[in-house]
Amino acid sequence: MRAARARRPLAAGATLALAATMGLTALATSGAQAAVTGTANGFAAGTTGGAGGQTVRATTGTAIHAALCARPSKTTPITIEVEGTINHGNTSQVSGAGCSTAAGVIELKGISNVSIVGVGSGATFDQLGIHIRDSSNIIIQNVTVKNVKKSGSPTSNGGDAIGMESTVRNVWVDHVTLEASGGESAGYDGLFDLKNDVENVTLSYAILRNSGRGGLIGSSESDTGSGNITFHHNLYSNIDSRTPLLRGGVAHIYNNHYLNLNESGINSRAGAKAKVENNYFEDSKDVLGTFYTDQAGTWQTAGNILDNVTWSAKSSDANPAGPSMASTTTVSVPYSYRLDGASCVPAIVSQTAGANKGLRVSDGSCTPTTPSPNPTTPVPTPTTTTPAPNPTTPVPTPTSGTPTGTNLSIGAGADGSSKADGTSYGNVVDGSLSTYWSPSGSTGKVSVKWGSAKTVSKINIRTASGSGTIGSWRVLNGDSGAVLATGSGAGVISFASTSLKKVTFEITSASGTPRIAEFETYAG
Repeated sequence: MRAARARRPLAAGATLALAATMGLTALATSGAQAAVTGTANGFAAGTTGGAGGQTVRATTGTAIHAALCARPSKTTPITIEVEGTINHGNTSQVSGAGCSTAAGVIELKGISNVSIVGVGSGATFDQLGIHIRDSSNIIIQNVTVKNVKKSGSPTSNGGDAIGMESTVRNVWVDHVTLEASGGESAGYDGLFDLKNDVENVTLSYAILRNSGRGGLIGSSESDTGSGNITFHHNLYSNIDSRTPLLRGGVAHIYNNHYLNLNESGINSRAGAKAKVENNYFEDSKDVLGTFYTDQAGTWQTAGNILDNVTWSAKSSDANPAGPSMASTTTVSVPYSYRLDGASCVPAIVSQTAGANKGLRVSDGSCTPTTPSPNPTTPVPTPTTTTPAPNPTTPVPTPTSGTPTGTNLSIGAGADGSSKADGTSYGNVVDGSLSTYWSPSGSTGKVSVKWGSAKTVSKINIRTASGSGTIGSWRVLNGDSGAVLATGSGAGVISFASTSLKKVTFEITSASGTPRIAEFETYAG
């Protein structure tokens, strides 16, 4: 939903001329001055947002839109530092080459490579939601979003504090406070809703409170195409249900503090898999299970603490995991991560989670620390880790040259996460360097697949003329999601011989829009 009173859009030519009056100030042209602190881990690892681009300061919603629209293209990196209160009165639609915006909501639509960071005395989006659609490589950090309504007045973003939908990839939401003042009857919906093909998202060090619904992944039992979502070191407080509700896909949920879940908590449905470990559940009801449906999901549990948790009896539409919280499946995640002991979770989350708390994080042993503000600095080696399935040693930047042997991609199928207009997944397996696939922005993934398993140990990524430069990437086992290799740049990539039906090349950062002419695969 959108605000009932639409505002007249600002034309592209007027964007910069009105920038000062709209609360937009250019700060820097160097990405080294970007305000993002730390780096994403979990499924959003590799998300860089606006790193490497211009940094600007915005004090109104219109200024945020103007900053997006003033970019040369929808993929040009930018970091927008936000200070003050953003509301309906100062958020108009703006038009330009680098945006597709709307009044009454902060609209990130059809774009990539953007960071929105609260600075100074803080950034509050008051009754105004943040909507992410058909976009990738987005960071939202250190902001408060509150009292977003789907009914009553004013309305914004369908009642979601932060909502994502329709082919969204690589989003890191960190150190935010998302809150409402009641449930659906009071006009509110979810605090963090993902639907219709959203993947590779991390929500970390956030506070979600005072709402009927914490959030969902998948809007209906048939919307099961989203997944690969990490939730860690968050506080869910005074929430009725959906912490989160998961339909299909995989969610990794660890080191969160759940306090006063009034009706139900983590709701795994419709074939979903939830990896739930070292969380602290307190003064709550039905904190894990399948609820309000007969379409079951599954879970793997370890190390959780239950402190005054009550459970309902099983019924035709309720399958609570308690009181034993026994696992019903196994779930692998393709990354390493710090894992605090559950007993210290309330304390460490209290000291770190939420906006305007200093952007501190856990050091992996229940002690808060402040990470570097440089968004390109790697995360230190974890002190407590869970290994990725089928661990392999990441390879360095690919080398040049063409492997010998049969290119297994010829005659194979292909698919992917997104594609630019006029390109095709099949172009990467047609043996021609004159045709290519491009993502809709600067990040995305393309896969080669077969009807029966093939043994693959080497791929060759060949780019077409005019291609943007591929930055970081991951090679994934498309059957299991395991990471086979990581690195940067195009060329030959080697990894341990793996039997699979699908192999995926995922671009997690790039300069410009890459053009993958051929995705060659070899047995050795």
